[in-house]
Amino acid sequence: MPTVKLVNFLGEELGDFQLSDNVFGAPIHVVAMHQVVVAQLANQRQGTHSTKTRGEVSGGGRKPWRQKHTGRARHGSTRSPIWVGGGVVHGPKPRDYHQKVNKKVRKMALKSALSLKVQEAQAKVVDSFQLESPSTKSMVNFLNSIKAKKPLILVHETDARVIRSASNIQGAKVLHVDSINVYDLLNAESLILTPETVRKLEEVYSL
Repeated sequence: MPTVKLVNFLGEELGDFQLSDNVFGAPIHVVAMHQVVVAQLANQRQGTHSTKTRGEVSGGGRKPWRQKHTGRARHGSTRSPIWVGGGVVHGPKPRDYHQKVNKKVRKMALKSALSLKVQEAQAKVVDSFQLESPSTKSMVNFLNSIKAKKPLILVHETDARVIRSASNIQGAKVLHVDSINVYDLLNAESLILTPETVRKLEEVYSL
């Protein structure tokens, strides 16, 4: 059964925290994680980019000069793609970038990302965030005490004190456990959980 260090908000180790082997000790499926991350980034694209072809650019209806005996190359329109101000050849058009990922693959990738953080000793559990009010200094001291760089903090309930305390720290991100995703897990160098967050993850993803 995998374990991580349990710490308090002062950074002091309180012992080991046992995790579910089904969620935090799952096999690492690199292909599944790659597929989910690619799909997540693709689904964020709006796909509203658009360029005009020679038939959509205004003007250019009149032949710029006669076909022969001018000493210049023949042209039929000033909106030809080889003219400045002309249309664009094979340019981007509005499209849907959405990619579908099966629930089983998404679940497998998420468990793989969580297990990877535990295997690489990049995950810790904090018993509670002892913040009476938002304090960037207190959060920085806590992160430094556990040597957490570019941390992802997963909380079980929305706490404005934690969110505001971490908002000015470069690389730090606070997410509700319901918004967990593979990209943010892999993008973070450190993962910080609460006992309630761990129980929620084990409850949802252990099946």
